[in-house]
Amino acid sequence: MIKDSNIKLEGFNYSPYQIIQKKRDGKELTKGEIEWFINSYTSGDIPDYQMAALLMAIYLKDMSVEETKFLTDAMLYSGQVLNFNDQKVIDKHSTGGVGDKTSFILGPIAASCGVKVPMIAGRGLGHTGGTVDKIECIENFNTSLSLDQLQHNLDQTNIVLIGQTKDIAPADKKIYALRDVTATVESIPLITASIMSKKLAEGTSGIVMDIKTGSGAFMKNLKEARALAKSIRNTALRFNKNIITMLTDMNQPLGNAVGNSLEIIECIETLKGKGPKDLTHLSVSLAGGMIYLAGLSKTLETGIKMAKNSISNGKALAKFRELIISQGGSGDYIDDYTKFPVASNIMEIKAPQSGYLNQMDGIGIGLSLVDLGGGRKKSTDKIDFAVGIIVHKKLGDKVTKDHSLASLYYHDHQQEIAQAICHKYQNEYVVIKSTKPKQMTPLIMETKINWSK
Repeated sequence: MIKDSNIKLEGFNYSPYQIIQKKRDGKELTKGEIEWFINSYTSGDIPDYQMAALLMAIYLKDMSVEETKFLTDAMLYSGQVLNFNDQKVIDKHSTGGVGDKTSFILGPIAASCGVKVPMIAGRGLGHTGGTVDKIECIENFNTSLSLDQLQHNLDQTNIVLIGQTKDIAPADKKIYALRDVTATVESIPLITASIMSKKLAEGTSGIVMDIKTGSGAFMKNLKEARALAKSIRNTALRFNKNIITMLTDMNQPLGNAVGNSLEIIECIETLKGKGPKDLTHLSVSLAGGMIYLAGLSKTLETGIKMAKNSISNGKALAKFRELIISQGGSGDYIDDYTKFPVASNIMEIKAPQSGYLNQMDGIGIGLSLVDLGGGRKKSTDKIDFAVGIIVHKKLGDKVTKDHSLASLYYHDHQQEIAQAICHKYQNEYVVIKSTKPKQMTPLIMETKINWSK
């Protein structure tokens, strides 16, 4: 029989069982209870199954503004908090979506314009791919740098991209992996605490937040997206951080590539000025926000122009090459795409009828990648960099029967899985209607700029 542990802290006896029960019943947790639970889980005194139970209770019963504050602070102070004391240190974060790969584009753009970009990124979460997982398709790219190495690389190249370390928000690193496999991702308090504990620990002076909404996002509608944006803004301002929030559409994959190697190749193409229009537009807009928050442009619009110029003059691409080399990878990946692991089998997913593409199931497409091994079903799963999907037709496009909607990249042993994905894509993931295309949602729906002082 498993017995509940009672651990004494600062004169109080706390019980994991009682805290889980309290939140399960919809009651508000105290600062002490939240701090104790997070600290005890981080140290290993509370097992995964009890943390998972609390996560589900939070997911189902929600948290108040005060509870979210206490949770964020507990996760933030579970490790070291950096302080660069430099207005030019800016980062960006996305709430995640299918084909969301802007970090690899906007980071080099901003860095080439003088912004210092310390990206501490996560791995895959639910149906969305992880920034760290994707970049590791470049052999020997080291995402496990120490904080001293992070500082050195930031000084030398203006940009560094690492995974979460034992020093930065270690509580979030453990909780993040657990949320991924326990269906507790789509929670505003949990998302707020996860994002902001990492971003605040980085010591940036400002943050650009890409908050996605739609069928391929965790926030399904504008109401939810606005609520999350407000929660994140309030947290940033509480710590005197400048912040820009952009609400962006995720009713279809961003760009055309879905899958680790395929996405990095698409990012390089974008930095060469040959990327998809939607991916390019969003990347330069977010990078422009970073340039503006860093004080390197007088307006957001000027920052966006600077971002566009960094692509046309080749400086952003050169900065991405510099990033790869500085972290142990080979710059040859920029010029030779055959170095990337890409599955050799390609199945064309053909349109079942002619008409206009009016609807896409982003989560379904994202989960197809997981089925192929390009994402995780459990935290110990190894990522397959080689599999993926290239989307040829996007919302509003005219399609012709038997013409390709998408190309599926898979391995020899995955023929049956590939056929099942093809069938679902044709019959569930897309809706084709013969009438005229529906009106499109703007890619960037809302932008808010908040200065802390």
